[in-house]
Amino acid sequence: MSEPSQTRPARWLLPAILAGYLILATLYAACTPAWQAPDEPAHYNYIRYLAERHRFPVLKPGDYPAAYLEEIKAAHFPLQMSIAPIRYEFHQPPLYYLLAVPIYSWFGGSLLPLRLLSVGMGALLLVVVHRAVRELAPGRPFLAPAVAAFVAFLPMHLAMTAAVNNDTLAELLLTTILLLTIRYLKGAGTESHPARLKEGELHLPVLLGITTGLALLTKSSLYIALPLVPLAIAVRHLCLEKRSSAFLPVVRYLLFALPLGLPWWLRNIALYGNLDFLGLERHEQVVVGQLRTAEFVAAHGSGQLLRDFGLTTFRSFWGQFGWMGVLLDQRLYQALAIFSALALVGFFLWAVRTWPGRARFPAWQWAGGGLLALSALLTLASYIWYNTRFVQHQGRYLFPALLPIGLAVALGWREALRRERALLLAALLVAGAAVLRLVGWLPNWPLLMLGFAAAALAIRPFLPRRRDPLVQAVPYLLLLPLDLACLLLFIVPQLSR
Repeated sequence: MSEPSQTRPARWLLPAILAGYLILATLYAACTPAWQAPDEPAHYNYIRYLAERHRFPVLKPGDYPAAYLEEIKAAHFPLQMSIAPIRYEFHQPPLYYLLAVPIYSWFGGSLLPLRLLSVGMGALLLVVVHRAVRELAPGRPFLAPAVAAFVAFLPMHLAMTAAVNNDTLAELLLTTILLLTIRYLKGAGTESHPARLKEGELHLPVLLGITTGLALLTKSSLYIALPLVPLAIAVRHLCLEKRSSAFLPVVRYLLFALPLGLPWWLRNIALYGNLDFLGLERHEQVVVGQLRTAEFVAAHGSGQLLRDFGLTTFRSFWGQFGWMGVLLDQRLYQALAIFSALALVGFFLWAVRTWPGRARFPAWQWAGGGLLALSALLTLASYIWYNTRFVQHQGRYLFPALLPIGLAVALGWREALRRERALLLAALLVAGAAVLRLVGWLPNWPLLMLGFAAAALAIRPFLPRRRDPLVQAVPYLLLLPLDLACLLLFIVPQLSR
């Protein structure tokens, strides 16, 4: 996957993205009112318990006070209402909370330093995302900054990385696992360097095992690594290198991954029983009052459930803040829908253009792309499975798949903004808008936005070629004012006490 590019400007893009992210994320951390991020009080109480009692907490009935939680959220967490009863995250694996304890102790339990810890993890995540894309597509130096920019400036993700939770560490570890796995697959193309090949065979499974073990101690959503990594190892040895067995590297990986999680699993089984090694059965018993999917379907029907699932997932992926109570202006969601649709069409056009020449690309590269696609599908499957039990239409649960999602968006937008594609897409927008308007499905504002997008695409082929890098950067630059608008026009005014 190579194309001619000027690499020198690309070297400055990641530092610029990191600087922009750190400024915006710090603003979000400082300006978002206390406890007005999903589950933040429960995560904070886990850290406080560890710091003050020096032992791991146990999830018990009463740790999810449903009525009190709704009351304190409605009152915007006033000072006279304690967050102490909100403890429903006590079943979570401990790694993030152990890392946060020193920050809690050094700053006397202050909320902002703990939020800034997440901000720092988010910065590391961007570096790993950038490195992973560079490993997968070394000939496209501008692709990695595009993916990093999308991950950095996606408004909802920005808000979550500026809050107290274990999500950002989980994303960092999973992305690191994907990076190391891509490197392991890439080793199949280094036959001319046998020493390097041998070193990778020995060291990378160990590193993957240790990183996976840490992931097992961070969040249950990361358990998708356990099938992903052995599958990738098998693909390299059995398919790319045509060996007879992948047994030893898989065993080497598991020998370093599973022992790290085993003590925590045994502890949970001893406490909660019924082989509940993740504490998820106990969590389901404790969260009495949380709306269950069966109850919603009985009251409203499966059609309404599917409509709510699609609409709320889309909105909350881009930005639905606080405890899902702060919605953006409808016109912003409509603009984001156009943005997403163009990226999706562009990705389809890229796939159509690339597929006939697939033989030009090394097999390990296709395997790496398949790895990312499979990780996204597993994350989506776990999200859907969770929503078969509880009504939790929160797009942020898809954030572990931001690397493959961001890569698809970057490829889609890069294809959509190619000179030779712009007029075709402009015509499609005009035709689609006309049809939707005729059947009465397109209000005035979306019609106006579609017309503006079509006009912008129509003039794209006539812009000077020296402006091409700036044109390609436009979708990501537009996220910056959106981030500020989300914070200053929606989050702060609606969530302040």
